[in-house]
Amino acid sequence: MPLSWAVTSHAGLRRSANEDSYCVRPELGLFAVADGMGGHVAGEIASRIAIDAIAAFVQETHGADRNRTWPFPFETRYSIEANRLKAALRLANRRLAQEMAGTEGLRGMATTASALLITGDRVALAHVGDSRVYRLRGGRFEQVTQDHSWVEEQVRAGSLSVTDARHHPWRNVVTRALAGGEDPEIDVRDLTLEGGDRWLVCSDGLSGVVGDDRLGEIVGVEGPLQGICDELVAAANAAGGPDNITALMLQVE
Repeated sequence: MPLSWAVTSHAGLRRSANEDSYCVRPELGLFAVADGMGGHVAGEIASRIAIDAIAAFVQETHGADRNRTWPFPFETRYSIEANRLKAALRLANRRLAQEMAGTEGLRGMATTASALLITGDRVALAHVGDSRVYRLRGGRFEQVTQDHSWVEEQVRAGSLSVTDARHHPWRNVVTRALAGGEDPEIDVRDLTLEGGDRWLVCSDGLSGVVGDDRLGEIVGVEGPLQGICDELVAAANAAGGPDNITALMLQVE
C-alpha cells in the first residue's frame, strides 16, 4: 500500500546530546526508533548499533522464506516478517555484546527499540523497552505496544495511576532492553494496514511527557506529516523537554 512518512528528532531542552536513533528504509518497508541508555556517548552508540544491525538483517533476509537457515527457531505462529524483525532485534543485542566486550567505556550501554516492517497490507511489529508505537484509525488513537518499564508494571497492577506514572522518579527504569546480555524477550505482533491509517513510532522523550489525548489530537491534524512531527516535538519541549525526542510518522494513503 502507498505510504508517506516523516521524522523529527531533537535532543530536548536538558540534554546536550541526542541518544535516539531511527531508521527509515521505505524500500525495505522498515521503520524503527531506538532510545539509547548508558551516558550520552554510549547511549548514542548503542542506539545506532542496534538500528544498523536491525536494518542489515532485514535487508539480508529480504524475500526470504521459512525454509532458509534462521539464526533463531522460526516461530510458526508469526509471519515471516515478524520472525525477521524478532531475529533482527536479538542479533542487535548480540552486536551490542560484541562491542562492549571490545571497549571498556561502552560497558553498561543499552537501548530500547520499536520497529515496523511493512509488506503489502500487512505490518509486523517488534518491540523492547519503553519506546512506543501508536495507531490512529477511524478517529481512534491507541497505543499498540506495551511499555517494558517499572512504572508500567505498577500501572497494570493497579498500584499507580497513569498520571502518577508520568511523574514518578522511576519512570525511566526499563525492565527489558537490548543490553548485550542473554537473548531478550521481544514482543512481536502481526497487524493489518488500512487506508487512512496513521502510525507514530516514538521515544519516551515524547510519550513520557505528552499525554495520549494530546498526542492523538496532534497526530489527527490534517496536513503534511513533517509539520505534525515537528509539532509533536514542540509539544514535548513545551512540557519541559527533559529527554531526547523522536517522532516518526507514517500514513497509509
